[in-house]
Amino acid sequence: MSTTQQDAGSVPDFTALHVPGAPLVLVNVWDAGSARIVATAGATAIATGSWSVAAAMGLEDGEQVSVANLVALTREIAAAADTLPFTVDAERGYADTPSGVADVVAQLAAAGAVGCNLEDGTAAGGVRPVKEQAEVLTAVRERLPGFHVNARTDLFLNGPAAEHRTHVEDAIARGRAYAAAGASSFFVPGLVELPLIERIVAEVPLPVNVMVLSPDADLHRRLAAAGVARISHGPAPYLAVSEALAAYTRTVVGAVEQTA
Repeated sequence: MSTTQQDAGSVPDFTALHVPGAPLVLVNVWDAGSARIVATAGATAIATGSWSVAAAMGLEDGEQVSVANLVALTREIAAAADTLPFTVDAERGYADTPSGVADVVAQLAAAGAVGCNLEDGTAAGGVRPVKEQAEVLTAVRERLPGFHVNARTDLFLNGPAAEHRTHVEDAIARGRAYAAAGASSFFVPGLVELPLIERIVAEVPLPVNVMVLSPDADLHRRLAAAGVARISHGPAPYLAVSEALAAYTRTVVGAVEQTA
C-alpha cells in the first residue's frame, strides 16, 4: 500500500470500520504470509500483534524487535495486504519522548500503515501517568493528523480479573484523556467482564477495542451487543498456527519412527 493510497482514503476508511455494535474483527498477523492468508480468508483490515511478531523472529515481546526491522516488516505486510488498511502494534512507541514516538510512528506510516497501537504500559509492568501518555498521543496526532491511533491502556493486564472492577474509574479517566489528546479508539486488553466493558463503552467517547483469545462466535456476538467497536485476537492466531505445526510435526515424525 503506497502513501498515495493512504492519502486517498484508507485511513478514514479504516476508522469508519470501527462501529459500536458491529465491530471490526482483527485476526492479528505476524508477517507478510500470515497477512495474505488472513486477507484471502475475508478480513476487512490487517493488524499485527507485537507478541506474535517478536515470537516469529525468535524474540521476546517488549520492543525487542528493532525499529528498522519493524519498519521493514510494515512495508512487507502493507504490500501483502494490498488494498486492505493495515495497522501496526507499535507497543510503547520505541522512544522515551513524545517527539521520538512521533518520529517512529511517522516511519510506520511512510512504510504503509494507516494506524498503530500505542500502549501506556511501562517496561516495569506498571502504567505511565495519564498526562505523560496524553502528551505522546498529542505529539503523534500533531505529526500525523489523519493517522488512526489506537490508545491502549494496560491497566487490566496486570493482576487478576477479580481486581478489574477497581481499575474501571482509572480506565475511564484515561480513555477520556486519550480522546482529548487525539486518540482514534481506546483499547482495553485483558478486560473480559461484559458489565465493565459496557460501562467503558458508555463513558469513554471513543470506539472501544477489546481482545479475545479464542474464535468463540458467541463471545464475539456478546461483545458486539455490549457496544464494542473493535475485537483483536492478540497472540491467539500465532499460538493456533504454532500448535497446528507442532501437531503436524509430531504426526509425521512419529510415523517414521513407528516404521523404524
